[in-house]
This record gives sequence, structure tokens and C-alpha cells, in this order.
Amino acid sequence: MNTTPIQRFFLGSLLLITLLWLWADPRWLQPQNYFGFRTVAMQYSGVLAIGVMSLAMLLATRPRWLEPRLGGLDKLYRLHKWLGISALVLSVLHWWLGQGTKWMVQWGWLVRPARGPRPATTDQGGLEAWFGTQRHLAETVGEWAFYAVAVMLVLALVKRFPYRLFAKTHTLMAVLYLTLVFHSVVLTQFSYWNQPLGALMLPLMVAGTLAAVWVLARQVGRSRQVPGRVESLQHYPALDVLETTLVLEPGWPGHAAGQFAFVVSDRHEGAHPYTMASAWDPQTRRITFVTKALGDHTRRLPHQLKVGQAVTVEGPYGCFNFLDGRLHQIWVGAGIGITPFIARLKSLAAQPVAGLQVTLFHPTAVLEPEALAKLEADAQAAGVQLHVLVDGRDERLTGERIRQRVPQWAQASVWFCGPAGFGRSLAADFAAQGLPANAFHQELFEMR
Repeated sequence: MNTTPIQRFFLGSLLLITLLWLWADPRWLQPQNYFGFRTVAMQYSGVLAIGVMSLAMLLATRPRWLEPRLGGLDKLYRLHKWLGISALVLSVLHWWLGQGTKWMVQWGWLVRPARGPRPATTDQGGLEAWFGTQRHLAETVGEWAFYAVAVMLVLALVKRFPYRLFAKTHTLMAVLYLTLVFHSVVLTQFSYWNQPLGALMLPLMVAGTLAAVWVLARQVGRSRQVPGRVESLQHYPALDVLETTLVLEPGWPGHAAGQFAFVVSDRHEGAHPYTMASAWDPQTRRITFVTKALGDHTRRLPHQLKVGQAVTVEGPYGCFNFLDGRLHQIWVGAGIGITPFIARLKSLAAQPVAGLQVTLFHPTAVLEPEALAKLEADAQAAGVQLHVLVDGRDERLTGERIRQRVPQWAQASVWFCGPAGFGRSLAADFAAQGLPANAFHQELFEMR
């Protein structure tokens, strides 16, 4: 089975923590009654939960060094989402093993065995003894933090919850994470700390703690922010699309076609990610964004943005940069997914790549003559073959139809940006026909 870098990172992290825990706690090998199983399972679920939370917290800082290794910030955010869902599932399991067991004893479903004598504090080291005095506080803090984390994670997964509120409430996860670190350090089996498991978990939680402080101090991406102003606006009502051109102040490092940036035009709204639809020219310092009205914020932009308005741009991010060494490429820009391809067209027009042959497919629900004329002019200037397919007028775009129009598809790479479901179906279709998995590139432009 072909796996992506983020799949390998995700599964590898779970496997590494699991293997080190199995090594650290041999009690799982012994015959267990329910309460023995509960003790072991609570330790395992707790260790694994704080492990994936720590990784998720690290990814929340948008680490620049990790982005190219995992395929771009969009992939990091997908991994962040998987880790968050895993943390929620593991936390629910951990909570049920603790609280649910107490309820089942109260209901008469279980009979708690007699508790053996606790180790005398004189037999414990100073740190272990101190941890023992903090158990009740750690349990209480952990329980209430779990309730809050569960609510926050569910809200993060509900797309109808406004993005601006999601961004603000999600920052509180850093505070909750810090409380769960305290809970985990105190209640983790003390013997684990002298094992390879402890050698992994301690620096992981320290790194997660530093990341949480960085998030709370609002330092994420600060070094990559550049002020700018709105130079021009063009609205295409039929497409519900706004084309915005900004002029940036010195400091922008430049960007590759296909990358995106976070833009703040309203400090109350916060930063929103947009793909850049222009090549970079350090002489003019202009950046163009093409934004579709897909939510409350983007629907308000044509009425809120004004020429001359100050903005802040953070980036660039992403590895959807068309640089895979292949001289045959197939591009599919569905709907507003055409944006990164516009940037690449402009880049190729300015700096052609010798021998590169590109076929661009643009399925769209609406035909807007002015926007289409610009796209056709850009494609012609770049030497790219363009196919526009309009819903209700042309045939539906499928992998088979792409292969019919591009006979050399087996030697090409496919670059897709558009609805996630459409991209998955195309990827599966091409994989079934023998296209290597690493030859299909899909932008996962979902930040939550």
C-alpha cells in the first residue's frame, strides 16, 4: 500500500509510543481481571493521548523545518487534524476507564476488589512522594480539562462553527494542554520515567509546553509577517470571486507559484489563508489573491476591502510548487482551485521551462467571459494547452477523459486543486491505471 509522508508520520508516531510503552510496562503480559486491565489501559491511553496532543501542539507553531519534509503546511494541518481526532478518541477512552468504572461500581455492575496497602512514602524518592501528594489535584484538573478539550475539539470539527470563532477558541487549547501536561506528569506510572518511554515522552512534553507558550504569546508566524496595502480590487459577481492585488513593504522573501499565505485585513476577524494567484516580482512587490465567497468572511470581502487599506501577509507556505522534475504535467483546477495554476501560468510566461508540456483542465460551474479571457491569455502566454469545461454544457471531467486528451499521461504528473472528494476520486482512478502515487499532487487546502 502506498502511504504519504503524513500517514507514515502519524502511524509511525502511534507505533513508536506503543512499542516503548509495551517495553516499559510488562503488566500487559500478565492475566488480567477487569480492574487490572483498567489500570494498564488507563496508563497506555493516557501516555498515547498526551503524546499525540504534544505532537499536535508542535504542529500548531507552523514549524518551517518540518513543512517540506511532510509536503507543505496544508499537509501539516491535515496531520494536526488527525492527531486532534486521535487525542479526542483516546481521551474519551481514558475518561471512561476512570469515571465510567466508578459509575459501574455504583450501579452494581462491578465489584471493586479490596485495595492493597499503598507504598509507604519512606520507600519512595522525594519526587515520587511529592507526585503522590498531587494525585487528587491532578485527577481533578485532568477531568475538567478533558471536558473542555472535548468541547473545543468537537467545535473544531464542525465546519458550520465560524472560522473566526474557531481560531480564537482553538488558541485556548494551549492552556488546556498545559493543564493536561501537569495531569500526565503526576499520574504517569513513575517507573516509566527511567525507561526509553520516559526518554521520549519527557522531551516531547517539554517541546509541547514551549509550543503552547509560543502560541499563547501570539508568536506563531510573527517572523514571517509583512505589512502591505490593497492596490486594486476586481469583483466577478457571476463567479462570486474577488481578485485582490496587494503591494507589500520590503521583507517579503518571495514565493513560488502555488504557495499560499495568511492575510489579516481585519484584526477582529484574524488571519485567513489564501492561495496566491501571481508570480513574484521583487521590483513591484505585488501579490494577487483570487478569493471565492465560500463563507461569511469571504462573502463580506467585496464590501469591506478598500483600495489603500492596510493588511498583513504571513508566509509563504505550501509545497504545491509544480517542481517534480517531469516534463509532462496535467493540471486540474476545479472551480476556485484554478488559483495556483494562474500563478504558475504567469511564472512560466516570465520564465519558460525548456521542454515542459502542460495540459490544464478547468471545470467550472459558471462561465464568466472576462475571467475566462484572462485565463486564456495567461495560458497562451505560458504555452499551456487549456480545456475549459462548463457544467451543463460540457461532459463531466473524469480520469478517463483526461487520459483520452493527454495520450502521454503515463509519463506525466497530475497536479490537482479543487474539491477534496473530486481529487480523491481522480487520484484513485489514476492509481488504478498505474500512475505512481508520488506523481499525483493534491492541495489539501483545509485549515481545520
